Amino acid sequence: LLISKGLNYLTIMAPGNLWHMRNNFLFGSRCWMTRFSAEIIFKSVSFRLFGVKCHNADSEPLKNEDLLKNLLTMGVDIDMARKRQPGVFHRMITNEQDLKMFLLSKGASKEVIASIISRYPRAITRTPENLSKRWDLWRKIVTSDLEIVNILERSPESFFRSNNNLNLENNIKFLYSVGLTRKCLCRLLTNAPRTFSNSLDLNKQMVEFLQAAGLSLGHNDPTDFVRKIIFKNPFILIQSTKRVKANIEFLQSTFNLNSEELLVLICGPGAEILDLSNDYARRSYANIKEKLFSLGCTEEEVQKFVFSYPDVIFLAEKKFNDKIDCLMEENISISQIIENPRVLDSSISTLKSRIKELVNAGCNLSTLNITLLSWSKKRYEAKLKKLSRFA
Repeated sequence: LLISKGLNYLTIMAPGNLWHMRNNFLFGSRCWMTRFSAEIIFKSVSFRLFGVKCHNADSEPLKNEDLLKNLLTMGVDIDMARKRQPGVFHRMITNEQDLKMFLLSKGASKEVIASIISRYPRAITRTPENLSKRWDLWRKIVTSDLEIVNILERSPESFFRSNNNLNLENNIKFLYSVGLTRKCLCRLLTNAPRTFSNSLDLNKQMVEFLQAAGLSLGHNDPTDFVRKIIFKNPFILIQSTKRVKANIEFLQSTFNLNSEELLVLICGPGAEILDLSNDYARRSYANIKEKLFSLGCTEEEVQKFVFSYPDVIFLAEKKFNDKIDCLMEENISISQIIENPRVLDSSISTLKSRIKELVNAGCNLSTLNITLLSWSKKRYEAKLKKLSRFA
């Protein structure tokens, strides 16, 4: 610890816990105190000289030059990392080298490691011990190291967002205990990793609510009911029971369903609606009704349309209306759309370009099975080629 004349600056070799405090009786100024421990001193971490101007509490911490140098050498996008989590760059102790060696040992490439840190720089604050423990817990769900690396490459936040390994371990044990399979947990980990950051009590509340809902609707196996819904909608465990209950009631009242019909819907295509904002679901359905009524549809036809394709409720009002208008401008009838609702999966630009290609191929859109408008590119192009031969 070096103190310059007049106590204007302090230069500290800082390996561990650091406090900033005001102390009028010690030096008559603000000062820095540091606490050392054997564990921290002998631990393999990055030590850096850190200069602090003591008389100005509002001055911005100096940039960590060693950290910047290390990250640049690793190929990290510094601008992206700073925008996402700027606080990381003011830390005196980081573990970027340990993180690099750990992920390399698990099969990650240097490029993948750089991408992970660029998008989620807080990853470099995790200790080797924490990383190792968390990796072992993930392996209780994921079958290989490479698969975990692939998940981290797609979504680094899923692994590094929390460092509470005990909570993760408890959630894994609980979700296995209620009958969820390894495949189901892997789906949760990949698509809704926040499930494992939830408190254990929160996940218990949702599972117990779903079990009770299944029993009330006449399902004789509440464990199977929960498993089906979570597999269909992995995001449900990060929603509130209040929202899910409101959406179940919305589906039942909107479509006048009995218990058996409601079970079929929410265990199948309707499961994804359960985590929507209830207000959004109601507004969306009201807009669908208004638009289809204006085109001469009956209440029964509207219900058939939405019931056969509940995903339509996810479409924003303007997008739904614009897609309907786009199709009808090309002489496709509303009855064709109701019979083939998945055409609304395609973007407006895709619909327009395919319609133009089909017309040029000599197709009569008013009699055509329009499901091909929503087919994959490969399948659609193969069909278009066949149609063009007969034109």
